[in-house]
Amino acid sequence: MCRSIKTLRPPVLAEEATEEEIRAAALQYVRKVSGFRAPAAHNREVFERAVEAIAEATAELLDGLEVRGAGVRQAG
Repeated sequence: MCRSIKTLRPPVLAEEATEEEIRAAALQYVRKVSGFRAPAAHNREVFERAVEAIAEATAELLDGLEVRGAGVRQAG
């Protein structure tokens, strides 16, 4: 779907994903789903709320994932 969104968990990513990487992935997702690279002024607020909600959900997901075979549990 969104080829520019990269995997944000070990061992694919050597270290824990940064807040910036998580937000960038959320932004790419919202852009793809909405069809807008940058929202018009009247859609900016809802666009930004969606990015923030998806970034929070992504951080929660990454924090809760247990990667088997890597001997590492994601910590937040």
